[in-house]
Amino acid sequence: MNTNATGMLAGIFMLLAIGAGFMWVIKLEYHIGAHIWKSVLFLGIVVSLASGLFSSFWASALLGIVGGSVIWGATELPAQEERVRRGLFPANLKRQQRGKA
Repeated sequence: MNTNATGMLAGIFMLLAIGAGFMWVIKLEYHIGAHIWKSVLFLGIVVSLASGLFSSFWASALLGIVGGSVIWGATELPAQEERVRRGLFPANLKRQQRGKA
């Protein structure tokens, strides 16, 4: 019996991309802030559209997954800011003081 591991490998990559997305959303909000969510959304859209330019299935699929993960992360940045405000994640006091100075 021949098996096709394409779906499983793409699923594993998507799981890793989503996991990395959780981490970079937290770090980006901590160090820079959620105000750049529109720029991140634009980047995700560009990456997703760029995935259509590749003739290789794997290059196109993996780039599309990364682009989708970046789009998702952009929409999570304001939610992460709210989680920080509610005390669920630490606030970056140095960034907040720089913004007030």
